[in-house]
Amino acid sequence: MTKAIRYYSKFGHTRKMAAVVADKVGVPAESIDQPITEYVDVLYFGSAVYATVVDWRVKKFIKTLTPDMVGRVICFSSAAIIESNYPKVKELLEKQGIKVDERQFTCRGSMGPIQAGHPNKADFDALASFVESTLE
Repeated sequence: MTKAIRYYSKFGHTRKMAAVVADKVGVPAESIDQPITEYVDVLYFGSAVYATVVDWRVKKFIKTLTPDMVGRVICFSSAAIIESNYPKVKELLEKQGIKVDERQFTCRGSMGPIQAGHPNKADFDALASFVESTLE
C-alpha cells in the first residue's frame, strides 16, 4: 500500500504534526508545494484553518487531486478557534471525487494567546497514537 504525506503550515504547527505522521508512516512529509505525481493509496493530509477559513493554497492543492491519483485521504490538523477544519476540507476533497476517511485528527493550535502552547507534547503523542491506529 503506497502512502504519501502532504501539509500546509503557515506558523509551523502542521509542519511539526506532519513530522510525527512521517515518523509513524515511514515516508517523508512534504509541503503542498510538492504535487502528487504518482498514485497513492493513502494520502495523509495536514492543514489548518486561519481565522476559520481554509487557506487558498490548500484549496488550490486540493483542486490538483483526482481519484485516479489518490485512493483516500486521512486528515490531520490543528485549530485555535473552531473545533476542526475537517468538515471544510472533507467537502473540498469530496468535490474532487476523493474518498475521505471518517477517521481524522484535530488538536488545538495556538493563535497568539489563544490556545497558547498548542500543539504540545500531549497533542503530538495523541497524533502518533492516531496514526498508528490508521496503519492497522
